[in-house]
Amino acid sequence: MLSLVHLKVLAAVARHESVTEAARELHYSQPSVSHHLSRLEAATGVRLVQRIGRGIRLTPEGWLLANRAAEIVGRVDAATSELAAQVGLRSGRVRLAANASALSTIVPRAAVTLAQAHPGLELSLIDRHPVEALQMLRHGEIDVALVFRHADAPVEDDGFRLRHLADDPIHLISQRPDDSLANHRHSAWIGGCARCQEELTAACRRAGFTPRIASLSDDMVVVQALVAAGTGVAILPGLALQAHRRPDIHASELTGFRRQIHAATYGEPPDPPAVAAVLAALAGAATPTTSSTTATP
Repeated sequence: MLSLVHLKVLAAVARHESVTEAARELHYSQPSVSHHLSRLEAATGVRLVQRIGRGIRLTPEGWLLANRAAEIVGRVDAATSELAAQVGLRSGRVRLAANASALSTIVPRAAVTLAQAHPGLELSLIDRHPVEALQMLRHGEIDVALVFRHADAPVEDDGFRLRHLADDPIHLISQRPDDSLANHRHSAWIGGCARCQEELTAACRRAGFTPRIASLSDDMVVVQALVAAGTGVAILPGLALQAHRRPDIHASELTGFRRQIHAATYGEPPDPPAVAAVLAALAGAATPTTSSTTATP
């Protein structure tokens, strides 16, 4: 029979690829970590770890079980928090991951609502892009992921439950007023994360060209500074412009091109009371962004 302690040890070893570092994280001795690994191998009847010089390497079977172990341990930790919150919202902790533009706009508004309605509820925040946030959600490392996606994007994994909060308009960011994508088929572009670049490519292809991405930055402040300096053009969502807006750049809304904002949870409903309270606060805070067209230098 698999032990939760053994799985926790295996997950830590996989995370660090080191018995020494796993022992340090878990506050175990190195012999104790090795003992737990041996017991786990005996329980499964499979070799999970190979010795290489003074170090170790997980076997393919070890990696398979370690990935599941991380998810199991994460879900158990989440269940512990859920049970603590089940008696009411007097206490509890909800872990939420979102990207910078959502963390700068929707999340602070939701946090104010939660602090007023449920002062004992702790909201723990992490800055992550959607793909990373969803992976953390699957592993039980967070309770809610605030993500963006296109309406025609592939459906997320069946284990995720998405709650649509708002549609966020996309803007062309340039030095010139009344600009359009078609004017920049030969311009240098500033790209961002993988999902942001998919967004940029889709918008430009709709205008009949493929963008030449010359620079990369996920920081809305940096992107606007680069545009203002004339190093390229970019697209940014309305939430990013709410969070930070330079006076010397122009933002032209792209008609018919928006990203959807979703709050994602994982597993079967219903949501625990604390998570449900956070989802309700996020829905109330996700008001439509104000369309911005131009800014006067």
